[in-house]
Amino acid sequence: MSGEGRHARHVAIIMDGNGRWAKRKHLPRAMGHRRGVEAVRELVRSLKDTRIECLTLYAFSSENWKRPEDEVDDLMNLMRRFIKSDLPEFIANDVKLHILGDWQGLAPDIVAMLEDALEKTSHGSRTLAVALNYGSHAEIAQAARKAAEEGEVTEESIERHLYSAPLPPLDLLIRTSGEIRLSNFLLWQAAYAEMLFVDVLWPDFTPDHLKHALADFAERERRFGGR
Repeated sequence: MSGEGRHARHVAIIMDGNGRWAKRKHLPRAMGHRRGVEAVRELVRSLKDTRIECLTLYAFSSENWKRPEDEVDDLMNLMRRFIKSDLPEFIANDVKLHILGDWQGLAPDIVAMLEDALEKTSHGSRTLAVALNYGSHAEIAQAARKAAEEGEVTEESIERHLYSAPLPPLDLLIRTSGEIRLSNFLLWQAAYAEMLFVDVLWPDFTPDHLKHALADFAERERRFGGR
């Protein structure tokens, strides 16, 4: 059976390539991250023109703390500016913020900003889920621990305790920059998701690229283990 006409409710993106984008343009890595934030902003604004109910973005992994201190500081400052500048736009466009990961482990002022953003966007009809201080192995381990505390450990009891529990099932996972790996991102959720690896570096990823990815998804036949 053809997948024509099928639409993705939940799309996740591994936003890869900021550093290489900056290097190719002989710019500091920080400029790549800043342009990457602009790409996020443009993509979120374009969601109203799609049928996507949830967009999940891999913003900062638990492994990213191993990067040079000045780069981590720049990423945290970018996060502060993005939350402050874009929160009114999220509210105006009915976008609900959801966080995946151990975000309470971030700097106290960022935690406070995120708590405020979560509260103020809680009634949005379309979700932007952001993975912050996130690692899929840790997510599955903590979900299994909580399931064990409640009783029998089953697939269903683990899923109830994943960070993504309130979100629709993952339909499509995209990674930019040409790398072909998941990098500890949504390993449980991606079990039967369609995947698309594109050569475009994240700062150059546009709403048109997303549009083409959604069209590609619509043509696929999803089997879920069947024929």
